[in-house]
Amino acid sequence: MSTQLRASRWPQSGFTAGVFLLAAVGLAGCGGGGEDSTVGYVSVPGGEPTRIVINSPAQIAQASADDYDDNVNGLITGATLKRWKDDWLNQRPAGITGKLVILQVAAGPTGAKFIKPVGLNVFTYLSPGSEWTQTRSNGVVSTVSMVPDGASMDALLKKYNIDPHNDMIVVAMGTGSTGNAMGQGRVWYALRYWGVDARNLAILNGGNQWLVTSSMTAADFQDDFDTRASAPGDQDPVPPNNGTATVKSLPSDNTALQATVEDLINVLPASDTNVLNDGVFIWDARNTAQYSAGEDDGTGTPSANYMSTFQNAGSRQGHPRGALQLDFTNMLVSAEGFRYKDKADLQAYLDGNVSGAGFIDATYQPVGAGRAYQPGDTIYTYCETTFRAMITGVTSTVILGLPTRFYDGAMTEWNSLSYLQDATGEYILPIDSPWRTDVVSFYRPASSPSLVAQRQIDDPRASRANAIILADKAYKTSSTSGGSGGAVLPPPSPCGG
Repeated sequence: MSTQLRASRWPQSGFTAGVFLLAAVGLAGCGGGGEDSTVGYVSVPGGEPTRIVINSPAQIAQASADDYDDNVNGLITGATLKRWKDDWLNQRPAGITGKLVILQVAAGPTGAKFIKPVGLNVFTYLSPGSEWTQTRSNGVVSTVSMVPDGASMDALLKKYNIDPHNDMIVVAMGTGSTGNAMGQGRVWYALRYWGVDARNLAILNGGNQWLVTSSMTAADFQDDFDTRASAPGDQDPVPPNNGTATVKSLPSDNTALQATVEDLINVLPASDTNVLNDGVFIWDARNTAQYSAGEDDGTGTPSANYMSTFQNAGSRQGHPRGALQLDFTNMLVSAEGFRYKDKADLQAYLDGNVSGAGFIDATYQPVGAGRAYQPGDTIYTYCETTFRAMITGVTSTVILGLPTRFYDGAMTEWNSLSYLQDATGEYILPIDSPWRTDVVSFYRPASSPSLVAQRQIDDPRASRANAIILADKAYKTSSTSGGSGGAVLPPPSPCGG
């Protein structure tokens, strides 16, 4: 595709992309060079006030062992879970002193609906991935499927009686499917974002239908949590709703795991090309048809109806400039419970070293070996609602150990921020809004404004788009009381103010 054709789809408003070099107002500390690290202290249960540590994406990432059986956090296998479950008090990982809490995002098939809890130390609950999302405003626009706020996270810790300091939390799919792998990622992401330590959190590789015949047995599962003969049908496990922990007691600030629309705008290249050695790798986890707005249906042929690629009644379809595309489904082995592929196979994708199924650029051609991820890059991954991108992000940050940020607003948000009309006849953003992502994207607009849903624009001329991050930092550093610990205010800043 020619540059001229791409440029012709941008609104001819005279509005330039230079506006998008947004100043990082208020982010530097008195010594400069990043966020002020004196953000507060938390009261860890049973300990002294502990300073909150702000972690970078590289510090949040964790590399898996080549053999997933060797992992005791991150991505674990059914064999590891079985060993733990059968003898938790003797087999639990070093540093873990609490319970084993298994959160299944869905029930498994009949005969393996739920991983069986054991005694007073191993518990299984049903917790869908959608429970770990929330509609929130970044100050510019309200977006669905964002990471939950602090109060919602505390309610979930209470619901499942999770002690994030001492318990091991294992997130399982239940029935293996792409959707349940996405939900698995959403649970992991919310817990990790709010500061749960990597050692306390694991993702179970593969769905129950595969685990029951590969690394576990039928005795490790059960269908009914009401064993009374008179009980009609199967009963799901009932959460205790008696937890006392709070995310305010977690001394890690992992909010860098989330990239805002502002963050993504500020790392885009000057053109829609695959720029190497710029420290940024933008991964579109959707299918080729959505990435190309129907110009390529994945076989090199244009879609007969490009509007078929649209989701969520968006105003446009396409991608941010400089993004590379690789469908999330390539990360999983569908025939084996939708488990993640072996580490070496996943690394080959990032190296651009997979024939016929590798990353493509804006020409819709494979980038080739050595022209995908570059050492030192930070990965920015997204899809439509950052559900599919949970699978690509788990691949990069949990398995391959690469610094990764999730653009949580995703294309639902990105494609909304346009000087295009919706079904009411109004323009979603005014022509002079600094948040117009249409001018830094390749896109094709909806064939009719009548097909475009109205969006909740909160402030089209807001100075920043990080209201969610700021609110979450404030929640963690606000004071609280109770036995589960909480945050306390920091000492006076040496910078003044």
